[in-house]
Amino acid sequence: MITRHENPIEVRRQAIQAALDAGRSDAERNRLGQFATPNALAIEIAQYVKSVTGRRLRAVRFADPAIGTGSFYSAALAVFGSGRIESAVGVELDSGFCDAARDLWAEVGLDVVHGDFTRIVASRCCPVAPNLVLANPPYVRHHHLEREDKERLQALAYRMAGITVNGLAGLYVYFLLLATAWMEDGGYAAWLIPSEFMDVNYGAALKRYLTDGVTLIRAHRFAPDDVQFGDALVSSVVLVFRKKGPPPGHVVEFTFGGTIREPQACDSIPLDQLRESRKWTVYPSHATNDRRTSSDGDGPTLGDFFRIQRGIATGSNKFFVLDRRDAERRGFPKCYLRPVLPSPRLLKTTVIEADEDSYPLIEGQLCLIDCDLPEAVLQARHPVLWEYLQTGAVLGIKDGYLVSKRSPWYRQEQRDPAPFLCTYMGRGSHEKQPFRFIWNRSQAIGTNLYLMLYPKNGLARLLRDHPDRAADVFALLGRVSGHELRGEGRVYGGGLNKIEPSELARISAAAFVDCWPELRSTLQRQGELF
Repeated sequence: MITRHENPIEVRRQAIQAALDAGRSDAERNRLGQFATPNALAIEIAQYVKSVTGRRLRAVRFADPAIGTGSFYSAALAVFGSGRIESAVGVELDSGFCDAARDLWAEVGLDVVHGDFTRIVASRCCPVAPNLVLANPPYVRHHHLEREDKERLQALAYRMAGITVNGLAGLYVYFLLLATAWMEDGGYAAWLIPSEFMDVNYGAALKRYLTDGVTLIRAHRFAPDDVQFGDALVSSVVLVFRKKGPPPGHVVEFTFGGTIREPQACDSIPLDQLRESRKWTVYPSHATNDRRTSSDGDGPTLGDFFRIQRGIATGSNKFFVLDRRDAERRGFPKCYLRPVLPSPRLLKTTVIEADEDSYPLIEGQLCLIDCDLPEAVLQARHPVLWEYLQTGAVLGIKDGYLVSKRSPWYRQEQRDPAPFLCTYMGRGSHEKQPFRFIWNRSQAIGTNLYLMLYPKNGLARLLRDHPDRAADVFALLGRVSGHELRGEGRVYGGGLNKIEPSELARISAAAFVDCWPELRSTLQRQGELF
């Protein structure tokens, strides 16, 4: 059934889009960042832009720097009407999508340019500047960008937009900055992009640009469990802004959940407040938005009392981590086997006791191969272990990115067992913690699926003098709310939360000082040193 917004061309476009998507593997589409905008969402975005532009866009010069099969152009036609669209251009790198867009839309006014937008925008053949950009740029993560290309993009973003982009930023950041530099002054744009930039350090440059370089009108963040692309686990935000400096006293509308037309929560945030905000996902402040920070930066934080590190990255858990009984049956020397925790999903307890060998007292004990002997010495002294490691060379594990940088290649990162750990990722809403804290009384270390918490300063001395208080420390960690953990971490599509060491370190530790007031003097002495 064709809705009132759909025309026969749009019906054809959706069929072609489905066929093109089916012809590519999930891994390939992830690498290329190819996730099409659902037509209903594209129309809703276009309708909102039309409502805020009013009479200021009498003649529309449309552009989409990543046109795909033309979902946003289809929406622009439906919302603005062909008579109001003076010109339209779409750029597309993928030849299959480019051919499809031309076949679909060329006769109704769309000029499709085949090529890399980030190169076209900097060339003499760049199309005429648009006054309306509707875009869903490629969701290509930074590790899929070649070093030379990343350096080119960073230099170009600085030259055209005056912004120094962090090397961890995804391709969508460059698209937004370059397309905005290309736009006509006073023009309008709506971008559907990952919401991760709102929370992470490498998003700081983009946030500064949105508060200072343009007039940000609205940011609508979809609920994490409302994945806008059924085939991409990414939490999304729609940004609508005008290419014009913000006026004095400007406020930005932040909405969350539901739809753009009918959000679950909304709030108006003064631009000055937004500039000072470290995380933008805390807006709007509403019960439906369960992300909030717990520390204003003035009180004690977990980072004051713990040194927090990611667990070790082995380069190949399947090869270096073995069942303890299997390793012993093979005759591997015990001195080169370290107790290691299983994946958090297999760990059924939050208090890990130790057996007589200091291994975790759990079912399925695991060990990690960690040896510092040169290969020739290892072959002579422990031929059984050496022969096993040679299979890693045959399988290509020795040449892996992390493994190849170690000497010898089977020597692991060195970490002491941490008495407390926190899982790195998880799910949970409202009061439920998305991450689990673990009290580790064994000598096992954790892989990079865990954060390792080592007490320091006054807390370390407290535990040395009163070991029995470790139980109280664990209890205090368990009182950290789900809201605090989600507020300091970041969320991905489908409601998957992750937290990095620096983010966990920002969690308030006021409860520790309330429990042990003597810790406050430690903090004061640290402040005096600096």
